[in-house]
Amino acid sequence: MPPTIALSEDILINVTPFETRVALVEQGSVQELHVERSIQRGHVGNIYLGRVVRVLPGMQSAFIDIGLERAAFIHIADLRENRGERSQGLTPTPIEKLLFEGQTIMVQVVKDPLGTKGARLSTQISMAGRMLVYLPHDPHIGISQKIDSESERIQLRERLQALMPSEEKGGFIVRTQAEGANDEELAADLEYLRKLWTSVQAAARTQPAPALLHQDLTLAQRVLRDMVGPSTGSILVDSRTTTAAMLEWARVYTPSVVDRIQHYSGERPLFDTANVDEEIARALSRRVDLKSGGYLIIDQTEALTTVDVNTGGFVGGRNFDDTIFKTNLEAAQAIARQLRLRNLGGIVILDFIDMEEQEHRETVLAELKKALSRDRTRMTVNGFTQLGLVEMTRKRTRDSLAHQLCEPCPMCESRGNVRTPRTVCYEILREILREARQFNPKEFRILASQDVVDLFLEEESQHLAMLGDFVGKRVSLEVESTYSQEKYDIILV
Repeated sequence: MPPTIALSEDILINVTPFETRVALVEQGSVQELHVERSIQRGHVGNIYLGRVVRVLPGMQSAFIDIGLERAAFIHIADLRENRGERSQGLTPTPIEKLLFEGQTIMVQVVKDPLGTKGARLSTQISMAGRMLVYLPHDPHIGISQKIDSESERIQLRERLQALMPSEEKGGFIVRTQAEGANDEELAADLEYLRKLWTSVQAAARTQPAPALLHQDLTLAQRVLRDMVGPSTGSILVDSRTTTAAMLEWARVYTPSVVDRIQHYSGERPLFDTANVDEEIARALSRRVDLKSGGYLIIDQTEALTTVDVNTGGFVGGRNFDDTIFKTNLEAAQAIARQLRLRNLGGIVILDFIDMEEQEHRETVLAELKKALSRDRTRMTVNGFTQLGLVEMTRKRTRDSLAHQLCEPCPMCESRGNVRTPRTVCYEILREILREARQFNPKEFRILASQDVVDLFLEEESQHLAMLGDFVGKRVSLEVESTYSQEKYDIILV
């Protein structure tokens, strides 16, 4: 009998040969979505041996070849030599004195390529374990700000210092997951990270630049390292192979979560049990409806994200001020969820409906901060400006959900987004898997746009063939010239 999904905090992992998708479900509501494609794995956390290709003194930055399609970018502020001088109040050394063309340098990706921008780099290497983050070049011990108890913070710092070898020249940041951990667990994480760094150094001595020295974990493994917490009920995985791999990894690095990892073998597709695909579709829309009748309009650009709050049809309450206040309170909760769900980062501008009373503004801001407190991503929230806007930042490292799954619409001069041909291909493959559970046709015939069919015939031909072998049926393609890029039909023959 398949495991049941409890209405607490569960992690659902849907695995196919072409992509892995993760949904974090809290109290029956999807709060986070993560996608990693087999041909498009992110680079954040990867460590490279790069070669400097250009130094720009005017911008105090440089371009580094790390073997990706576009040269990556590093700013003077992200050079560890410069950070040390800044912390001591010294005048920073100009970048042209630190880097030169042709120089070999070890760097880490801190932001994935986005749009026309290359990856953002740092020489301040950090390596994350489940409970600790290792800083091999920074002799500093930091404690996560989310560990509130001062006595716990002091105790963790003292215990970690006692566990560190006397010859250790690096430092550590204690993660939230370390709260309540015993010395054995902390020591195991510490030793794992130090060995990992030793292997990176060894690779750097033997490989010519550009070279990948260390690749961050897969999405499924990052779930175990970064997402599992005390409130996590079960981790349901619909692939036996991935379940086995996660169990093997967990037994070595996170033994406390082993009993929460379960293989899901129910008749319904795993994501259907929590309506995740419907939630993904809603998360790609500009408009978010509120229960009160109000709504949000979310617009994302390379520079920033804006969220506009509107009352819509909500005219409840005895006066308009009361209506506005209640709409803004509901919007504050919805905004926090949407930022997390869509993985929106960078600068975010919130345009709440104007409120006359200062008390109302303070209450809405407090509600926003409270709703954001469940988000693991680092954020700063400023108060209302003179224009009535709330400015905030949310750390951006990986692409947003929309950037992963969509592209600018060619029909509306890029004012909107449409799902990419690859996203549509993967939706079709999942739909055929779903149909094959219920029906037994001789053939599945795909009717789709020219771009989608072309992708199936070229880059996705192997995945299409694998699907046909898996379901034991013929899968054919047919171009429908009148179909938009997002439209398709699957005919059971």
